[in-house]
Amino acid sequence: MTGIYAQEKPNIIFLLSDDQTSIATGCYGNNQVVTPNMDLLAQEGIMFKNHYNTTAICMASRATIMTGMYEYKTGCNFMHGPLKPEKFQQSYPVILRNAGYFTGFAGKFGFAVTEGQDWSERNMSVIPKAAFDVWGGGPGQTQYETAKNKSIAHYAEKYPHSTRAYGAWANDFIKEAQKSGKPFCMSISFKAPHLPFTPDKYFDYVYKNKTYKKRPNYGKENAKYLSPQSKSGRQYNEYTFWRDSEESYQDAIKKYNQLIHGVDYALGMIRKSLKEFGVSDNTIIIFTSDNGYSCGAHSFGGKVLPYEEASKSPLIVYDPRLPETKRGKIIESVTGNIDIAPTIFDYAGIKVPNHMDGVNLRQIAKRSSDYKNRVITLTNMWGNDEIQEMAVVTKDWKYIYWQYADKHMEPTEELFNISNDKYEMENVANKRTHEKALKKMRSLYDQQYNYMIKNMTLDNDYEKYKVLFDRKAKVTDKKEFLTGTYKEKAKKKNF
Repeated sequence: MTGIYAQEKPNIIFLLSDDQTSIATGCYGNNQVVTPNMDLLAQEGIMFKNHYNTTAICMASRATIMTGMYEYKTGCNFMHGPLKPEKFQQSYPVILRNAGYFTGFAGKFGFAVTEGQDWSERNMSVIPKAAFDVWGGGPGQTQYETAKNKSIAHYAEKYPHSTRAYGAWANDFIKEAQKSGKPFCMSISFKAPHLPFTPDKYFDYVYKNKTYKKRPNYGKENAKYLSPQSKSGRQYNEYTFWRDSEESYQDAIKKYNQLIHGVDYALGMIRKSLKEFGVSDNTIIIFTSDNGYSCGAHSFGGKVLPYEEASKSPLIVYDPRLPETKRGKIIESVTGNIDIAPTIFDYAGIKVPNHMDGVNLRQIAKRSSDYKNRVITLTNMWGNDEIQEMAVVTKDWKYIYWQYADKHMEPTEELFNISNDKYEMENVANKRTHEKALKKMRSLYDQQYNYMIKNMTLDNDYEKYKVLFDRKAKVTDKKEFLTGTYKEKAKKKNF
């Protein structure tokens, strides 16, 4: 390494909120939320404006974040299976520890690592606790009540809500890491703002008497032009609290934003600890979320779908060693959760493994013009058959191929000019004026599809997507790979 990076290996902190859409962050243009520490981090670091989670659901996204691979290579998601141990051995926490880093993890781990048949992420026996020097994590979704999380329960008296408790855990981890004499890598995965919306009462004052304006694409009127497939799952048919009434909406969005404010406060706690221990000048901070959240956009709740609110999250990278002239940059190029692990490896001075799909974010920030036409693949391989899809997105365009067909619907294409239509209010796939753009995005889709089928895992029922996501496959060819409609799956309580 040369230049400003020619010094001892930096410490690395990776912070992950749960279900935070990018627009729920002040620095992303929302003046209705209070996120001063996230905003300051962006001001002092680099903000990536168009950051997508390549699979917008926690289990798959977290495996992708740690390994730098698309879901179809990790083979890890609900309804599919766990991450195999040999793949976890190539994850950033394991490789950094082997390279001499002192490592710690706290919060929701979110996926299983096992060869076995019992791979529920709720089972602590398949969570790799031993892979870390210090453990503050838990199985399943974890709990907002600190006392109900075994590994951090001793913080409960002073910090009864887990979000601030993780800030306290970070302080103790940094202290212990200093004793080790090694550079450290600390990863914290907050439960917030995941359901059930249970914010820390400590912050009740922040949004007291606040009334929120809805986004322009809120509600069912703004779903009429979307594909029938997208409206066939629980994202549209459940989560009714987002649209039951004005009172219900206001209560939900207030609690959601208050949970995010708690994460923001914990970020402030962590940065304060870094200064107190004298390591703030050599500690990288990466902040993002595992997926977005719809919050009533197009009348959707939850995440999973490839639309903007559900698939996009904030991404901020802070390097205290950057000169002032390099700070506060906003990068327009698309990025994905596949980029996190390569970036961490680069900061640690470790060669990025060839099997990873992501790109080092420092490289993108340094040469953003080289990545202005970058393409990211978005997939959903979970839930009822109708909502399983593949999409490609660039800075300006998003193309979605909804593969499902029956007597009520046909395979559907959606094309959004997201540079001019950020709320995805018009599907222009059938507009003659956009034939050139459609042809280009179809071509990019086919390129990404071909990459997928060449690199897809043979495990955990992923091979069927070679047929399902093939734009040229016949409807009759797909039938043997379909597993059930939303209503059938809901009845069986599979999700």
